[in-house]
Amino acid sequence: MRSRKGRVTRVLTLTAGLLGGAVAALVLACLMATWIITLVVEARYPPAGRRVTVESGHLAVIEAGPGEGAPSRGTVVLLHGASANAMDPMLAIGRRLAGDGFRVLSFDRPGFGYSDRIAPDAASPAVQARLIAEALAAMKIGPALIVGHSWSGALATALALDHPERVAGLALLAPVSHPWPGGDVGGYAGWYRSLPGRILLRIATYTVAAPLGYAYLDRFAEVVFRPQGLPEGYLDGARVPLILRPSTFGANLRDLDGLYGFLQQQSPRYPTITAPTVIVAGDVDPVVKTEIHARALAREVPGAKLVVLPGVGHMLQYVAADRVVAEIEALAARERAE
Repeated sequence: MRSRKGRVTRVLTLTAGLLGGAVAALVLACLMATWIITLVVEARYPPAGRRVTVESGHLAVIEAGPGEGAPSRGTVVLLHGASANAMDPMLAIGRRLAGDGFRVLSFDRPGFGYSDRIAPDAASPAVQARLIAEALAAMKIGPALIVGHSWSGALATALALDHPERVAGLALLAPVSHPWPGGDVGGYAGWYRSLPGRILLRIATYTVAAPLGYAYLDRFAEVVFRPQGLPEGYLDGARVPLILRPSTFGANLRDLDGLYGFLQQQSPRYPTITAPTVIVAGDVDPVVKTEIHARALAREVPGAKLVVLPGVGHMLQYVAADRVVAEIEALAARERAE
């Protein structure tokens, strides 16, 4: 009897050891895969612009159009959404605006692309607005047209509210602007905010996130472009794989997690925005609901113009680039007239 129990104990111990070894080997393999993917991604997509010094770090910016001091139709600052980088809006509309005579600056938001995360509280759009305003001041950029897509709807409006001297006008594309139903996860759904949840997410960020993301990145992008299709060459042209690096992936998660609470505080201030504003959104946006955000924002910002594009989804700067560029140019003309 003792011999049988001893054999069972040895078998269980051996099984547990094998399982533990297999898990350790899998974690190690994922860590190695993440490291390799990071190296490959950064080699394929090196810095494309310059870095501007701000307090405690640097912000990366891609520039196009007339240079500093050259005649131009004005300066346009492009601010990308979640899971993106400065090349995304530059590819969509930035180069076209530059060709039309505008000086175009597209920033990597803090922690994205090749910008430093800089501040421990950089998930806040208000903190990112302060850093971008500081970068614009360092570049001697006066009031500029600020174009914010999706997540950066909150950032662009924070710039207009907190740093109005840097904002000549706002062009908000499918902007996130208001708290949305179910956005405050709370309760059991907020498990990831607990200590065990944060630990598990951190482990996932440095192990499985990059390999899984690399394998399914095109499918994730297709969802964002619905109901339109994914443009050929988008992932490579917009340098989307940069989001897979652990530091950037983690920054993206923190930005998204804190957005709802931030908008609860900021949204009552929209009636005090004084910058000329145009809001462009698609009526079938599956990501940022136009009724909750764009329409509500247009009602609250004094004098705001709302353009709702029928049959268009979230990535309107790509699928409706002609209309978006036309609205930005009209905003520039309106600002000059005023």
